[in-house]
Amino acid sequence: MKNCLLSGLTKWIIRGSSSCCLAILVACTPAKVQLNVVPLPNDMEIKTGFFEVDSAQFANESMDKFITCRIDSAFNRDLGEEGYNLSVSSGTIRLNACTEKGAFYGKQTLKQLLSSRGIPCVEIKDAPRFSYRGLHIDVSRHFFPKEEIIKLLDEMAYYKLNKFHFHLTDNGGWRIQIDKYPRLTSMGAFRTQCEWVEWWDKKDRTYLPEGTPNAYGGYYTKEDIREILAHAEKLHIEVIPEIEFPAHSDEVFIGYPELCCTGKPYTSGEFCAGNERTYTFMENVLTEIIDLFPSEYIHIGGDEARKIAWKTCSKCQTLMEKEGLKDLEVLQCYMIARMEAFLTSKGKRMIGWDEVLNNHLAPTSTIISYRGQETASEAANRGYNVVFTPGAALYFDWYQATPETHPRAMIGYSPIKKVYSIYPVAADSITALHNEELIQGKQLKPNSVQWVRPEKMKYVVGVQGCAWTEFMNDEKQLEYMIFPRLLAVAEMAWTQEKKRDWQDFKPRMNAHIPQLQARGINTFTLTDEIELTTRLLKPGKMEVVLDTEKYPVEIRYTLDGTNPTMSSLKYEKPFVIHDSVVVKAAIFREERMVEPILVQKVGVIEEITNYFEYIEPEHWKELNL
Repeated sequence: MKNCLLSGLTKWIIRGSSSCCLAILVACTPAKVQLNVVPLPNDMEIKTGFFEVDSAQFANESMDKFITCRIDSAFNRDLGEEGYNLSVSSGTIRLNACTEKGAFYGKQTLKQLLSSRGIPCVEIKDAPRFSYRGLHIDVSRHFFPKEEIIKLLDEMAYYKLNKFHFHLTDNGGWRIQIDKYPRLTSMGAFRTQCEWVEWWDKKDRTYLPEGTPNAYGGYYTKEDIREILAHAEKLHIEVIPEIEFPAHSDEVFIGYPELCCTGKPYTSGEFCAGNERTYTFMENVLTEIIDLFPSEYIHIGGDEARKIAWKTCSKCQTLMEKEGLKDLEVLQCYMIARMEAFLTSKGKRMIGWDEVLNNHLAPTSTIISYRGQETASEAANRGYNVVFTPGAALYFDWYQATPETHPRAMIGYSPIKKVYSIYPVAADSITALHNEELIQGKQLKPNSVQWVRPEKMKYVVGVQGCAWTEFMNDEKQLEYMIFPRLLAVAEMAWTQEKKRDWQDFKPRMNAHIPQLQARGINTFTLTDEIELTTRLLKPGKMEVVLDTEKYPVEIRYTLDGTNPTMSSLKYEKPFVIHDSVVVKAAIFREERMVEPILVQKVGVIEEITNYFEYIEPEHWKELNL
């Protein structure tokens, strides 16, 4: 969706986290135990022994009979409304929270602790880092049935995410029943092609009336929405609806062409700013949305308006003259301000993509920052709540492995390590620079990126992963692109920065892959690609780090130019070189080498931080995109 992210990007970057490590391998009886909890609790002490219980019996709805649960508002001072205390001994399980929500999250931790031996004895005091822990799903480009949405809500709850951003309208199709405007769904919810390249990029872009044979699309009835909302409520997830405005609205004008500047469908993607019927339409639609969704937030889009038709539209020009609006940017600000005022009058908080920063917004408004660290820092420093979702790291439509070996995705490269490496709060020049280098895919000058001032850090309220679905045609591909990257977002959103560490997260994340599959999730299974990075310790002394997503894994390497074999050096920790060498490394599994071999020349002066030239896959070139 966010087309500005797709232009001018020529490189991608993978950088590791520099956070401190919390070890979770501890002595237990009779051997060491790996507790694969995601997200990592913020304060956890692992004790000796187990609470012995049949795993099948505990995993079902009867788990409550094994727990002594106390919910008391007096705990709020220490835990907050989403925090919990969990104490497991060989004889008891005690769970304390100040709200049902906190108790719910404690139970999710218990589910993850459960093993064939029972539940290990632990003492946990835990509460989330951020109040907004989100997943966004675009159901416009491709429509997904309510059953899939409910399935994803279950996974969100399991990983303690609490905001579902429901992208219901866009150029791909209108996906929600609106009683006052039935043609939104009868004419704007179906199209000629399922394949996005064939329909949008090759300029077919034809919508079809509901009931047309072989038409692609669909929409949610209000009863469907109520069912989704009821399920989300049980999981303590707030569903935030998005109605795109003023752009990304081609599907509206099929049924209501009078709302665009030309009065004709297929000619403009933006609402006519100078037509009072535009605002009446939006207020009527939002009224039905407000009546249906209990969320305190309503998302109105606000992004990527081309404004072409506004330049020559007599109605727009008349409005600009009447209101003293100096240019088209200010005209868009006028439109956003009217929607914000309407939502405020209804007791709702407006949320929008970071282009709405052009406005002087109400203090209650929230910004979804997708374009980079600069907009996130600007919004927080101006005193607006910010949800950080940089597209180049937290958009799940980007490739998560080598493009040539994976199904068609949008663009760029965002493996799970890159996702995990983002700092949600850029608290200084170093972290701000780190984030923006990840986002832009190139090295930047020190102090060239704005960071969040200390007194404004409270305005960064959360993070969100976004699934834009241009190339996610069905439920299996949707899940494949979201998981396991969503686990990295979940830990980023819940766990304090000082507790996060990639090497600690990796084995836990790997352990969740078969669990996700057992629950019916078609997850990506991670790659065997080897990453090499270096760190200059002092002139003539360079530290070399080898890494891969999978765990456990055996990496063997050479420094003499020969190919690695089973007799070559086994990589166990970073090693130091004093002269320029060629590092050759490969993964070995069951004493057999897994190709390809990594070949990398390493000097002792310039660090390698894994900036890779972006090479457009050959099959893209054939599409003339």
